[in-house]
Amino acid sequence: MSRPPLGAWRRCLPLVLACAVATPNAAAQAVLAVSASDGAKMVELPLEEGQSWCLLWNHSVAGFTVRDCFVWQSPHLRLQSSHQPDFAAGLGHFQGRGQMRVADEGGYLIDCIDEKLPDNRLILRVGARTVDHRIKIGDQIISLSERAAGERVGIQVVVQATAN
Repeated sequence: MSRPPLGAWRRCLPLVLACAVATPNAAAQAVLAVSASDGAKMVELPLEEGQSWCLLWNHSVAGFTVRDCFVWQSPHLRLQSSHQPDFAAGLGHFQGRGQMRVADEGGYLIDCIDEKLPDNRLILRVGARTVDHRIKIGDQIISLSERAAGERVGIQVVVQATAN
């Protein structure tokens, strides 16, 4: 499971505590599902309560890797942070949307964004292999560009009932 640096927890703690919700007793499993525009499932990955995952991609002009990280806090998928090595075309920080600071690894980290995604879903036009849109969850990295370059996909958390 990816975790933000310790300092980020201290800055975000009030927000995390405010967002904590009780998990119902019913048996259910959250799944991070990537679906093609026709609804066909391309990827399904189990997702635990509080687990984060990142969408990595190479900026199409500057070429550096951008990292947008999300967290599953039932019943919401939230954009938590974005690491941007530079504020190239289309990137940057907007006042009132998270806290920006210089990142330990260089560039800028915008954390504590806490933005709920409508329907727990991110719609993405997958970039070419040079952009290499990929999902990183734990140590696993899955390239969406290898599977669906140029296509529209939905990345969504789906909660599935499990047998007791």
